[in-house]
Amino acid sequence: MKNLFLTLCLAASVTGVANAQRINLGKAAGAASKSVSALTFSNEDAVRLSKEAVEWMDQNNTIAAADDPYAVRLERLFGTHKSQDGLALNYKVYLVTDINAFACADGSVRVFSSLMDLMTDEELLSIIGHEIGHVKNEDTKDAMKSAYMRAAAMDAASSTSNTVQALSESQLGELANAMLDASHSRKQESDADEYAYNFMKQHGYNVVGAYSAFKKLALLAGNSSVSGFEKMLSSHPDSEKRAEAVKAKAQQDGLWQDPGTVELPSTPLPQ
Repeated sequence: MKNLFLTLCLAASVTGVANAQRINLGKAAGAASKSVSALTFSNEDAVRLSKEAVEWMDQNNTIAAADDPYAVRLERLFGTHKSQDGLALNYKVYLVTDINAFACADGSVRVFSSLMDLMTDEELLSIIGHEIGHVKNEDTKDAMKSAYMRAAAMDAASSTSNTVQALSESQLGELANAMLDASHSRKQESDADEYAYNFMKQHGYNVVGAYSAFKKLALLAGNSSVSGFEKMLSSHPDSEKRAEAVKAKAQQDGLWQDPGTVELPSTPLPQ
């Protein structure tokens, strides 16, 4: 689920979010016992654990109220996509200073306010479309299994059972943190990129938004005001190449519109 967590740290002065904070994910998880390699892990397990982990994060982070400008904007953009491609999706905004968006196996989509500060509507549509692609392609099952196996809670359970065990409150925090370090294969990333492009095209959105979103991620990689960018680099490598791939596809489809020079906004975009 590495690509489900596009985590960066941006200076609070750029976010424009009052009293914003870093995402609360609890303590880092310890290494799991090697004996869990035979763990039986189903799609249902992935859905259940994802739902529990997201509920934990919702309880431990500030969520934008329905009338908050961030929540209003997200509802405007994605209110019509709560049922997308056979998936039942639910959306919320975390008011935190990390730049992030993720979707989980249970259909939970969480967008971080600082990401919304940087991305236009079309760029957000492409990023969340990419995350939905990971859910639709069931990439999240393997990622959740990896996160669960890495959680410290597995040490005790693995010695007595090869099935998924219930997690305690503190263990859910550890699981959420372990999710940050899960990763997708290159093919899974490529397939999610393809899904996002087709999502944009299918609904009549400007596919160039996917191009400019990747260009902004590339700019963030070289921005000295951004810290903690290593996680983003490992989850979204080669942003420039991926932007060019979108451009080539859009040109082939006759949908390319040159956006000009793509730059990071100097102040938060209006919500």
